[in-house]
Amino acid sequence: MAGSLNPSVMQFQHPRFSIPPPLMMSEPGSFAHVTLTQRWPAIVKRISAENSYSADILANLETLVGDLSEGTIRVIQEDAPDTNDWRHYLERYVGEPWLNVPWLFAEIYFYRRILEAVRYFQPGQWHHVDPFWHQKQTGLETAIPDIQAIATQPTANHPSTNLLLALLYSGLWGNRADLSLRPDATAVGVQAGMKLSADQTHILVDDSSVLIEYLTQQSHSRIDVVADNAGFELVCDLFLMDGLLANQMTQTVWLHLKNHPTFVSDATIADVHHTIETLAADPVSQVFAERLRGYLRSEQLQLKADPFWTAPLVFWQMPSTLQTELADANVAIIKGMRITVGC
Repeated sequence: MAGSLNPSVMQFQHPRFSIPPPLMMSEPGSFAHVTLTQRWPAIVKRISAENSYSADILANLETLVGDLSEGTIRVIQEDAPDTNDWRHYLERYVGEPWLNVPWLFAEIYFYRRILEAVRYFQPGQWHHVDPFWHQKQTGLETAIPDIQAIATQPTANHPSTNLLLALLYSGLWGNRADLSLRPDATAVGVQAGMKLSADQTHILVDDSSVLIEYLTQQSHSRIDVVADNAGFELVCDLFLMDGLLANQMTQTVWLHLKNHPTFVSDATIADVHHTIETLAADPVSQVFAERLRGYLRSEQLQLKADPFWTAPLVFWQMPSTLQTELADANVAIIKGMRITVGC
């Protein structure tokens, strides 16, 4: 699915269970308040310094920072594929101070405002130029030694249980390199994914044995992975897919990515291609990169980018088209602050 979410056909449902009220940014000292007053201004300051933006784009970014403390929520003012969707999302918040808006909604809106400020969707020099590219690239380059250690691990003809445990835990702990939360984060170390006993002691709920039994019983037609961060975590995801495909545990893997840059390090389709190019340029990782290129050519690995993943919506508001698409997978691995697996 590409382009607009088309709110008129979205199924806005309700959760099955009661949920607590949303986190707000009005409580001094809370993580949400620190996000508004410190984290977001620092993110804008960094992309202003790392990109050769014109004076008017820098002014746009300065205005955005000022709006956080003194301004109010407004509609997206540019002509872009999601402008109409955002008008719909913002109906109840336009004119409200940022402090009065739920934190998660405001965070997604903040990153969308960054794209508007830097003219990401507009023709010209900055059309589809990722404002966070420099941070993503630095994280990827810093992770090369750990990536090399992963890339040289055997995939095919490896004991399935040990392989899958290592791959799953690598993807899980790779999430600690989220650049929106830890701007100076680099590779977290391959040992975080490969030393299984240490990993298991820090996992609250671990049903990996059930998943591995399901995966190894027979080959499946499709496994879906919903990616989170680019850089080291994305490489861990790609290594997981390589292991699944090389061991014929699935015929295809669908990798779901963001349709535009957001949350600093969240992975897009462009990030996947750039990551594979970076791996191909490294002598140690070349063979791994060529296997990935082969999966893309044969369509065993397919890259998807639904606009839902960058919308200010929760899972029970997922469009029916995406619900149906995910339901066709034998297994869906959802990446976030944890790994959630559905079979």
